[in-house]
Amino acid sequence: MPMRSSTPRLVVALLTLFQTSVYAQAEADAPTQPAPPPHNRTEAIEIIRGLRHIVTPTGIEEAKTVRIGGIDQFLTIRGQDRHNPVLLVLHGGPGYVEAPLSWWYAHPWEDYFTVVEWDQRGAGKTYMLNDPKMIASTMTPQRMNADVDEMVQYLREHLSKSKILVVGHSWGSYLGLELARRHPDWLYAYVGVAQLTNGPESERRAYTNSIAQAQRTHNDEALKELKAIAPYPRPHAPIEAIATSHKWSDYFGGVMAYRHDQSEESHAVRLSPDYTDAEEPHIYDGNGFSERYLLSFVLEQDYSKQTQFKCPILIFGGRHDRTVNSELAFEWLQAVKAPAKRFVWFENSAHEPMTEEPGKFLDALVHYVRPFAVDADTAAK
Repeated sequence: MPMRSSTPRLVVALLTLFQTSVYAQAEADAPTQPAPPPHNRTEAIEIIRGLRHIVTPTGIEEAKTVRIGGIDQFLTIRGQDRHNPVLLVLHGGPGYVEAPLSWWYAHPWEDYFTVVEWDQRGAGKTYMLNDPKMIASTMTPQRMNADVDEMVQYLREHLSKSKILVVGHSWGSYLGLELARRHPDWLYAYVGVAQLTNGPESERRAYTNSIAQAQRTHNDEALKELKAIAPYPRPHAPIEAIATSHKWSDYFGGVMAYRHDQSEESHAVRLSPDYTDAEEPHIYDGNGFSERYLLSFVLEQDYSKQTQFKCPILIFGGRHDRTVNSELAFEWLQAVKAPAKRFVWFENSAHEPMTEEPGKFLDALVHYVRPFAVDADTAAK
């Protein structure tokens, strides 16, 4: 009995050893195959470029410069169907371009919108295209608003649209709200993300929260730096004081909920196929340049009494946003009079809901924003 029971196990063991030897020899005899791409950034972005390439017959895929405000400015226009509503994104900062990350967060938008990402004056590739010394004197709120008007007019003509949708984020929410005030007839609706409503009060709440968080966590470094800029905020605060306050507000989750920084997003920016290997290290060179001229101004804006609008106003707010306080935006919208209005909360976001909750952000765009354009166009037929 013992001999009979052990024989099958011995046969199986010998067969397994033989097969292993055969496979090992076959692998050894096979020619060495090179590792598949990507091996570097150039190959990586070509993969991303291929994945997001627009192939539909009615699609549009443009990356170009246009003459706006007397200088060359860079934009991309992307969408699966030219008949979809046009959605212009006004990025934050000032100077903090969002087009380099749009390959990730905005790609699904292109099924429902013709998405326009624009590097504003003094930002991103537009900054690289122009001599900073030549445009320094033009870095004014008036010129930036005029650029927005020219860009919208260009898009309406170029894409044969009487109206468009606009998303303004952070600094871009100042530009967007001003556009909605000046030219409501150009817009199906305006969407404010991290909407600026009362800059001084937003800064005060962020600073107060940072002090409280530093005390709670016994962060002596934060307390020292924050107390050194007191009183804060104050009129015409130096850029260094603003930077210190925002540094610690960001650290305590005011820019990315539950996180200290945007490091992952910063790395992902390097994979944008819209910027060459030579351009990639300089994508944010215009950030500090633009802030020097515009940041203090925008943080002192107060729209508390600006509540009358002639186009629909929607606000997307991150529950934890202390960079531009979302509670203030919610309170402000209650007093707004507009043809339609809506506030959408993003419970797991701070200042960047489009990247913190990209699925929910797309859902909100499709269900709450797109119908304003589709319904209006249907009614006009």
